[in-house]
Amino acid sequence: MFLQIHFLTSYHATLLNRDDVGLAKRISFGGQQRLRVSSQCQKRHWREWMLDHTELPRGYRTRYFFSRIVRRRLVAAGMAESLATSLTFELGIALGLFSPSDDPQKLAMKQPVLFGKPEADFFVDLIRKAAAQGDEKSAVTYLQSEIKNSKANFKALLEQAGLSSLQSGFEGALFGRFVTSDIMTRVDAPVHVAHAFTTHALDTEVDFFTVVDDLSEDETGAAHANDAELGGGVYYGYVVVDIPLLISNLTGCERQEWREHVSDEARELLRLLIHAIAQVSPGAKLGATAPYAKAECVLIEVGQEQPRSLANAFLQPIKIERRDTQAMQLSIGALKNYMEALDVMYGPGHEQRFAAVLPIYEWDGTSENLPLREAIDRSLDTAFGDQR
Repeated sequence: MFLQIHFLTSYHATLLNRDDVGLAKRISFGGQQRLRVSSQCQKRHWREWMLDHTELPRGYRTRYFFSRIVRRRLVAAGMAESLATSLTFELGIALGLFSPSDDPQKLAMKQPVLFGKPEADFFVDLIRKAAAQGDEKSAVTYLQSEIKNSKANFKALLEQAGLSSLQSGFEGALFGRFVTSDIMTRVDAPVHVAHAFTTHALDTEVDFFTVVDDLSEDETGAAHANDAELGGGVYYGYVVVDIPLLISNLTGCERQEWREHVSDEARELLRLLIHAIAQVSPGAKLGATAPYAKAECVLIEVGQEQPRSLANAFLQPIKIERRDTQAMQLSIGALKNYMEALDVMYGPGHEQRFAAVLPIYEWDGTSENLPLREAIDRSLDTAFGDQR
């Protein structure tokens, strides 16, 4: 069972996503350069918004998880800082995330890794139990026997401790976690996010700006001068959710048994995710461009068949050839026409579609135009069989 979200969002003069030299990210598609917003950029902003709108356990993507989360919690609970540092370092070695040659005071991993709050709880409790063994040598031996010499992976250890649900936080359950440690649990991502791109050819402008020194007396001209590339347009974005995998990540159940484990947590996460997709704006230069906009067309599809993007609706970039046409209306029309053409060729299958389109635009597609909240609720009812 897949949930597909297609969206069209129009932005004014902005710099939504920059490359390594400060220019707007772009991609060539259909022989034309387009403005682009990376999937990483989108997911980062959605995640930050969702953190403020849910009480589900969160995750921490950081190099400093052991120093700024685990060690600080141990010291706050009364453990001597030297002992907390030593045992946390030994724990990291046992997990394969530190090497003996690393600085035991910094407790910094070589690259950011996503850990969930339940995992932090487990680590803190494990180190406290190790410290209770007596001397430090006994404590280290205890840690090694519990983790390094265990044949079970970390997921099994968490299940034994009753902490398997949302082990890597809701972010890990949605967007996955890649790790190279043998004992740590890799989490496959059920949410697949495409890079958003403009439905029309790229058209940018270099904005030259200056700064005036308020206290300059004898100086003339600007105190500082610089430039930034700005661009506007209609962006097409696409997200796919593998619902069985999401339920498996959330509950620990086997993927094929997902219908037996549908939870309120899954509905909440998907509801929040779709709202974030529709209304959370990625963007740099907030103070200079106010890059805030909401999607004006959201199309949600639910079904068993393999997902497919509608990006090729814009393989031929849209062009405004008459004054009475709008880029968004042309984009909505191209999206609808391409979707219907796919239906003619492959058949609609068992797909259910729910559209939320701003009423100022025409929508005569294969689904009725609904308020966004209703479109989300009906799509989730369809996906989960209305098991509320």
